[in-house]
Amino acid sequence: MAEAERIIGTPDTPDDGGEHTAAAGAPAGTGAGGQGATAARTGRGRRIAVLFAVAAFAYALDLVSKMLVVSRLEGHTPIQVVGDLLELHAIRNPGAAFGFGAAFTVIFTLIAAAVIVVIIRLARKLYSFPWAVALGLLLGGALGNLTDRIFRAPGVFEGEVVDFIAPKGFAVFNLADSAIVCGGILIVLLSFRGLDPDGTVHKD
Repeated sequence: MAEAERIIGTPDTPDDGGEHTAAAGAPAGTGAGGQGATAARTGRGRRIAVLFAVAAFAYALDLVSKMLVVSRLEGHTPIQVVGDLLELHAIRNPGAAFGFGAAFTVIFTLIAAAVIVVIIRLARKLYSFPWAVALGLLLGGALGNLTDRIFRAPGVFEGEVVDFIAPKGFAVFNLADSAIVCGGILIVLLSFRGLDPDGTVHKD
């Protein structure tokens, strides 16, 4: 969490600049400094809105898909989508994404909860639209699987995740896993480009 704070934080935020301008004699919210601070707060608010909108969309899509799978596919013959290359096959997964680590269900539950807390905490310093999308995907995916961990059998924090997307020769996964992977890939690409969550660009 400390490392995440270091990456996303900046020593001097636009809010600080607005406060210094007001202290210099101009009323808060007036002049170039006040306008700059207001614009910065508006920009940050929009990025936060994007983050939670993406998270809500990913979470809702995952939740609805799992409800349909449980009611219409679980206990039935798998449905072939693209021949034998891709089928819909409902299973219950006690492990992490793609079925790994079945013996550590509680640990993965705690990790998912920690990821959600960190993302929400760091959102207040978010100024980058691409980072807002990436973090929104991570948040929505983590919430989707965490919901299964809490509310599904065999018990609270030990619930098994509903997986149903089964490519040939690959592990079975769900839309929450896909959102997490897409968000992670986007974060890697943004990091390679030197774009920080606060909107600044750096070169190593």
